[in-house]
Amino acid sequence: MKRILLMVIKNIVLVPWMWIKLCYHAKHTEKYTEEEQYKMLRFITLHANKGGNVKIDVHGAENLPKDNGFMFFPNHQGLYDVLAIIEACPRPFSVVAKKEIANIQFLKQVFACMKAYMLDREDVRQAMQVIVHVTEEVKRGRNYLIFAEGTRSKNGNKVGEFKGGSFKSATKAKCPIVPVALIDSFKPFDTNTISPVTVQVHFLEPIYYEEYQTMKTTEIAAEVKCRIQKVINENIK
Repeated sequence: MKRILLMVIKNIVLVPWMWIKLCYHAKHTEKYTEEEQYKMLRFITLHANKGGNVKIDVHGAENLPKDNGFMFFPNHQGLYDVLAIIEACPRPFSVVAKKEIANIQFLKQVFACMKAYMLDREDVRQAMQVIVHVTEEVKRGRNYLIFAEGTRSKNGNKVGEFKGGSFKSATKAKCPIVPVALIDSFKPFDTNTISPVTVQVHFLEPIYYEEYQTMKTTEIAAEVKCRIQKVINENIK
């Protein structure tokens, strides 16, 4: 909460304009292209990070597939994760997130602008519909992000278990899977401090369909988790 207040105070001149703009874009998504929405979100995120003493240290941007229609699978450390990746990634993407955070102000508007899917983990039918919709959109060239742990690890830079079911859309779409290692992403919003913090975002080499087509989703999940934890262990300070 302290850092959010700092972000607001340091951007006090821009905040009213940015908030109005964000809310308008969230309510009128049909008026804007995905690129226009993403450009606006990155503008807000960049200013918020600068005001909040958060530095994003990006690695491996060259690993992003040349063509759109891929899926990010990061480790999940906290509420700040998506914002870190928005600054780090120059390409628009959407998100599959749990419905429990659908009504958190600011994140609610951000997800609306991204046309994100809010997943009800208690409703199997709804979850299957989300998988189908995401699969079709990825095939058409949209990029998506899914947290395969399903919830925040709450163990800092130790990665939790990745769920095989999270990879069903990727396997059905036969798209590149991009593991993303987040380091210290829990610190901006999940610790009660305003001290300067550096969040590392590592885009790992993609895993293409030809590499995982014979693997079970549980095996894919284990492999992605292993690669992410390895990078975290190598870069933790």
